[in-house]
Amino acid sequence: MSKLSAPQNRKAPKGRKNAAHGASRGWAQNNDKAPQGRKKRKRGGAPELRIIPLPVKAEVQPGNSLIRLLLEALEHQNEQLRKGDIVVIKHKIVSKAEGQFVELKTIKPSVASRRWARRYGLDARVIELAIAQSRRIVRRKRGVLITETHHGLVCANSAVDVSNVDGGRHALLLPKDSDRSAARIHGELKKTLHLSIPVIITDTFGRPWREGLTEVAIGIAGMKALRDYRGRRDPHNYKLQASIEADADQLACAAGLVCGKLARTPACIIRGFAYQPGRGTARDLIRPAANDLFR
Repeated sequence: MSKLSAPQNRKAPKGRKNAAHGASRGWAQNNDKAPQGRKKRKRGGAPELRIIPLPVKAEVQPGNSLIRLLLEALEHQNEQLRKGDIVVIKHKIVSKAEGQFVELKTIKPSVASRRWARRYGLDARVIELAIAQSRRIVRRKRGVLITETHHGLVCANSAVDVSNVDGGRHALLLPKDSDRSAARIHGELKKTLHLSIPVIITDTFGRPWREGLTEVAIGIAGMKALRDYRGRRDPHNYKLQASIEADADQLACAAGLVCGKLARTPACIIRGFAYQPGRGTARDLIRPAANDLFR
């Protein structure tokens, strides 16, 4: 087979020595310049983020140490927490570790709950439990029950969950105080690793006027929940008037991409996000009734 040869009239790139000057053909020496017009890429704009899943294979039981489970998951992934990392945890393993189970056969539904459940093919015990866990019923229509929980969260069925528990024998409630749960995990990580790692606890909510579920932050420790841009100027020199971003909710949504409902990945690390350290809580994300146009 004959060898292919380069055209005889091809010139070496400007600034690069050719073979006649002692360099191997096609390779520049260490001190050669890059071809004219090629510029080193500059870093700028938004930072690059990584979302690192932390699968937990074992079923979490009441009393289990979440710190131990997280550290084991990190070791299995050949990962270590670094300064600047954020740990995001699905509430379900927090609730399980805290023993927030309710045996459904102990629930005695009211006549109204049984009638509602029978009409729409629901479990009357779950409806009764959701009402018991609520501060108020926001809307009940076409088989959908929207409540405000004692935490101030507005969601379906007071976030009472039967999926990924034990096949329908028990329901799982939210942590009694998700901010306190996040603070405890944050403190234990700091004590164990000597690092201040923000912790976000999340749950999956539906949204008014939008189809599909997404994640929200229901517990926060070690970072501010909101980022206030008011008073700052955009690239066109316009002074921002109302821009307050929900950093914690946006991070919760990012985590939801790897912590799916069927993924057996109840936690993850978000790396590269420039969070604002501080005493943020999930309560910061709840709009006061006085400012809410729909209450």
